[in-house]
Amino acid sequence: MKKSFIVLHIAVILAGFTGVFGKLISLNEGLLVWYRVFFSFIWLFLIVRLFRVNTVTPWRNKFDIAKIGMLITIHWLFFYGSIKYANISVGVVCYSLTSLFTALFEPLINKKRYVVSELLLSLLTLIGIALIFTFDASYQLGVILGVISSAFAALYTIYNERLVKHYDSKLINYYQMMGGTVGLGVLMPLYLFFFPVEQLIPDVKDTVWLLLLSLFCTVGLYVMFAETLKRIPAFTVNLSFNLEPIYAIAIAFLFFGEGKEVNASFYVGLLFVAASVILQIIISIRKKRRIHLSPQSPLHHS
Repeated sequence: MKKSFIVLHIAVILAGFTGVFGKLISLNEGLLVWYRVFFSFIWLFLIVRLFRVNTVTPWRNKFDIAKIGMLITIHWLFFYGSIKYANISVGVVCYSLTSLFTALFEPLINKKRYVVSELLLSLLTLIGIALIFTFDASYQLGVILGVISSAFAALYTIYNERLVKHYDSKLINYYQMMGGTVGLGVLMPLYLFFFPVEQLIPDVKDTVWLLLLSLFCTVGLYVMFAETLKRIPAFTVNLSFNLEPIYAIAIAFLFFGEGKEVNASFYVGLLFVAASVILQIIISIRKKRRIHLSPQSPLHHS
């Protein structure tokens, strides 16, 4: 169990480095994401063969999985755009809005009731983002891109939750990275028309960063996440990933000097975001405890 917690913590740290790679890689966000999904697809192709995952499934099912891969691809596109046009800190703080969009979208998509507490807590995050947006004009484009990014992240999570009930998770990631590679590849000529670049092929340094990003922060992160779920409850795993923005901001401040770029409004906005996350954790723990102690719970009778 102790080893599993160490692996989980390494996975959270790797997640914190995702934005850092976006800052290190000189390619624009479109090419960066395409190479990320392409290299991730290659790594997953090898993993699927290594673990002998059965990939035989009807073409319609393959397409259904692959098209959800476009949601995570578009999320990454706007996420890295947010980092490029603002900084790592703004990108990861805006990602915290995923909970708000999940609270808004999930009842509509899955035809469930709205949870008022989730909406109210998410509004704290929204206030924090608004403070960053309102008082620091230099980050406004980055904030807008970050907000759009979090909306697509929410959609991806909601639809992906359906897929994991029916398919092997390795198979899901394999076809999703394939879908992202093909889908964004088809759109790339149009994208490059509006956002032209001098260089299409990454240089040696960018290639190394892209290979590391796809191997460790995409495929490696997923493998560690899957392994920890075998021994640690999903609730504990998800709770641990709330540390991701803190790690990302700490890394950005330490290695990129972003603490000098932000002003007081950023810190006030970050305080609102942190308050929202902490309150969500407290409520989740209490809810989990109530479920365990309820008369209907199996644990209550054990």
